[in-house]
Parts: sequence; C-alpha cells; structure tokens
Amino acid sequence: MRRAFLLAAALLAIPAAAQESAQLVPRTPGTPYAPRSIPDRIVLTAGADPAHEMAVAFRTDTAQATAEAQIALAVDGPTLEREAKLVTGTTRPIASSNGQAHYHQVRFAGLTPDRVYAYRVKGAAGWTEWFQFRTAAPAFKPFRFLYLGDTQNGILTYASRVIRQGFAEGKIALTVHAGDLAAQRDDLDHDDEWGEWNQAGGYNYSQIPQLPATGNHEYVDTLKPDGSESRKLGPYWPLQFTLPANGVAPVKATTYFVDYQGVRFIILDGTAALDLGALDAQTKWLDATLAASRAKWNVVLFHQPIFTCARPNDTEMLKAAWKPVFERRKVDLVLQGHDHCYSRLTAEAGREAGRRARASGATQGPVYLVSVTGSKMYGLNDRARTQPDRTAEATELFQIVDVEAERLKFRTYTASGVLYDGFDLTRGSDGRNRLTDVAEPLPPVRTCTGAVGPDGGACVARGK
Repeated sequence: MRRAFLLAAALLAIPAAAQESAQLVPRTPGTPYAPRSIPDRIVLTAGADPAHEMAVAFRTDTAQATAEAQIALAVDGPTLEREAKLVTGTTRPIASSNGQAHYHQVRFAGLTPDRVYAYRVKGAAGWTEWFQFRTAAPAFKPFRFLYLGDTQNGILTYASRVIRQGFAEGKIALTVHAGDLAAQRDDLDHDDEWGEWNQAGGYNYSQIPQLPATGNHEYVDTLKPDGSESRKLGPYWPLQFTLPANGVAPVKATTYFVDYQGVRFIILDGTAALDLGALDAQTKWLDATLAASRAKWNVVLFHQPIFTCARPNDTEMLKAAWKPVFERRKVDLVLQGHDHCYSRLTAEAGREAGRRARASGATQGPVYLVSVTGSKMYGLNDRARTQPDRTAEATELFQIVDVEAERLKFRTYTASGVLYDGFDLTRGSDGRNRLTDVAEPLPPVRTCTGAVGPDGGACVARGK
C-alpha cells in the first residue's frame, strides 16, 4: 500500500507531458479530450438562491484568454442575440496531459424567478450553441431531481447509459452527485476521466443545474515535507464547478447549500471531515444551516455513508457527529455513495424493526440512501442482509425524487430502467413524516450467489 501511494505521489510530480510520453498513465482510446477553440465541459450549477442566480464553468484552449458568456430571456424565434447581455467572469489555467487549457467561470446574477433563460459561451473560434435553463420559483413549487451515486470508473463505457436513462425519465430540474465523480487516482489519465464525465452527461449538464459533493477520489494523495501522507483537493474540482460560496471554512470550496423551490440541499465534505480535521467546523455549520432552514424539506448530500452496506464498519466519526444533528433537525433524506452497492435504511435496529414501527403508526426519521452509478462494485456486508430495507450488489442505479408539498416520492431504477425500490415520505398534520413502500411489484433482490452475479454472469462485486 505504501509503495502504491509513493508511486502515485511520484506520478503527480512528473510533468503531464512526461507522463504521457512514458505511457505511465492509461489513456482513453483515440485521446479525444484535447482542449479546442470552441468551449467544451460546459457545466451549469445553481447559485445559493437559484431563483435569481445560476453559474457556468467551461473549458477552452489558451487562445481564449477571458471568460465570456451571453445570456437572454428565452424567446421562441431565432433572435436571441437581440437582447443578449455580455457577462464576464474569471479564467484559470491548467496544464494537463491533453495540453494547456483555460477553465472559465461566469455567474449569472439578478435573474427573474421561474423564467427560461438562454445562454452561450465563447471560445477563440466563436460562440457555442445556445443552452437553456429555468430559474427556480421564488417559493415552493413541485419539481423532480435526479440522484446519482459514484460514477468514478467506467464513466463513459458504463455509467453514461445510466446517467442518460435518468435524464430520459424527463423533467429533471437538477441533479445531485454523491461524490467520486471520477477516480482521479487509479483509473484513466485524470484529464481523460473528466472528459468522459462531461461526455457522459452531455448537454444535460449544460442545461440542468448540477449539485456535486466531493468524494475521497476528488482528492489526490500527497506527501508532506516530513514524509507523512496527506490529501489535497484535486485540481479539477474548483475549475469544473462554479459553486455557491456559502460553505464553512476551511472547506468553503466543497461545502455549500442551495434552496430550490422548497428544498434545502446541504452538501458536506466527508473526506475533509474524516482526514483533514474539518469535522467540527462542518458539524456546527450543518446544525446552524438546518436550524435556519425554512424549507419544506431538508436533504443532506455527502460521500462516505453513515451506515455502510459494503464495508466492515459504519463510518463512526460521521455517525457520532452528524446523525444526532440529522435527527434533531428532522432531515428527510441523507444521500450518499462510496460503498458501490445499494442500500435504503430506515431503522438502525433493522428492517423488521422498522416495519413493525411503521405498522404501529410510528413516524419516520431520516432515510439513509447509498447508491452507485458506475461500474466499480463492492459486495454486501453481513449487516446489509438484515439491516437495510432494500439492497443490491453488482447493480448500476439511478434515483428519481419527485418533490411535492406534502410528499417526497423516491424511486430507484436499474440501468435498464426497471423500478427496483421506492417509497413515499408523507408529511402529516403533526409535521412529521410517515413512510410507505411502493405498491408496485418489485424484482427480486439483486445479489451475487457465490461467483455468479445477479445477471447470470460472473459476480463483479469484490469484497471490501
């Protein structure tokens, strides 16, 4: 393990061109991800108040030295240029194995709520096509969001079909990612990975606001001057996403919250909490941000799960610090990744205890979800056989959540679009939630049987 770490650290120290020429890092076939004179990697993100603010990040070659975008209220004819306003932003360079590039970021502020806007961004060779987004409504309004677990490995080969199937469900207002969007340490060349991530989502990432959380693979391993191991945020995260600046020091780049049409989404950084001493600061900020919430629903998103479905032990540091806050502040959904399996947990005492409690009329506390979208799979641990309400291994999934005034409709689908799990959280007159499982018939639990996977081929889930 130590040798592998030192090799990874050594590779990071080698100039990108030298790495490529030495063929030390695997590449995407055909090397399609060189920066060009027309922008690519165009990703829309929400402002803290997405009724009035959105933001975009994009990449060009170095011939485009400034961040420029045009934006206009959408009209129904080909005359968007007539009322378009020029908005400028910031530009930062990056040296990658695909060549020198510029990442640009532009914030669109002062927008009118619940309106469709069109925008385009500029490269040295000209403007992109026009993209469209709708600002959030100023108060509660029903909407639908897409929740994706780790994409990380096999991003274009495997995860892309799952992501696209999720968007094909229609009317997605925003997307949340539970970390490890790319492997960034042990799969492809890093720049190729982010190229694949952007290609997998395509224009959907340019038109639908993305709310990402960092995973451990958004960090890169480093060596301190004294020779000890540490982590630092990888170079792509602060370039690829233009996130709200409303998080907590020392992790403002990776923590934030967004209020979207009656839902407060709070994004935490589990890696910084576990490995970089940022647990206490995030815990206090989490508590204060939930206490100040006036939203109908509160959803928390981070990477390392409180209750694990693959690893031998739960994430005890996060469990001790954050679980009491979730319960005290009545969080509705806790969305996580990291374990490369599926788990829906409603009662720490186990699924049978949860069912008995619901049958007796008990209210529901936070529902803990773990999911995976990419091709890397871990086998279920022993607790997963009896504790979560529903599990899966060796299965790629996406989740659709419909937000209503008094109900959250949560549905989990397999890569081919089969309904695999689902529940409704209904808000009662007492202000508390009650959970009801879907009435539709569900397929059998997907699990490996010895060396045979749930689809009949080899089991691809390895033990953790």
